[in-house]
Amino acid sequence: MPHLEDIEIQLLLEGIYRYYGLDFRNYALASLKRRIWNTIRAENLTTISALQEKVLHDRECMERFLLNLSVHVTSMFRDADFYIAFRNKVIPLLKTYPFIRIWHAGCSTGEEVYSMAILLQEEGLYHRSRLYATDMNETVLRKAKEGIFPLELMQQYTHNYLQAGGKTYFSEYYTAAYDSAIFRSSLKDNIVFSPHNLVTDSSFNEFNVIFCRNVLIYFDKTLQQRVHHLLYESLIRFGILGLGRQESLKFTPYEQQYEALDVREKLYRRIS
Repeated sequence: MPHLEDIEIQLLLEGIYRYYGLDFRNYALASLKRRIWNTIRAENLTTISALQEKVLHDRECMERFLLNLSVHVTSMFRDADFYIAFRNKVIPLLKTYPFIRIWHAGCSTGEEVYSMAILLQEEGLYHRSRLYATDMNETVLRKAKEGIFPLELMQQYTHNYLQAGGKTYFSEYYTAAYDSAIFRSSLKDNIVFSPHNLVTDSSFNEFNVIFCRNVLIYFDKTLQQRVHHLLYESLIRFGILGLGRQESLKFTPYEQQYEALDVREKLYRRIS
């Protein structure tokens, strides 16, 4: 007999899908339960059914729930070795293209896309690149577009930048104003910020590079397969796919369609 909590979760997610068109039905259950109960406590409720009633009748509650449900753990030049591998193994390949399209899928508050803009500028490629930064959550997308981050994080970001092979002073890329760091507007010249849901939306372009890092771990196997299909269809032949450390192409239908450029840093090139 199904557990009552699981039935309530199914009804909640089905209601959200039918009313808002947002599909969380194939998210990994353990992580989902944690975030649902965090929202229940924050809204001073006691049951999942009560949360269902509130999110379906109160759009502001739905916005708060969406923020809790989305994962926004990010920082600039996070995983420095990944950026070093990208500089050494991918940049030489990109230099052979007259124009470069890059997709940051699930960009959150934008730290990764600004990191890549800086890296491309230092490698002399930014002027012929277009970066597409997408996320299903329009609240974090607006924050990403602003390019303003807490000044207190800049010491850590400077350390990350230098570890990642940065070629100048990190402080050259932002202006300090009160307790905020405002990044140079020129870094946004070739970035397009747009809502996109990996679960329900389709491909919208062909890309030379796709980053989908630390997103797939929150999906179940069914949803992971769907997203892998989307990523594969969105990459040009010999395009580059970057995944997170805990993510892999193993045991997917596309494992043989890629070659590994860097096994440890999860950089792959589509070969067929």
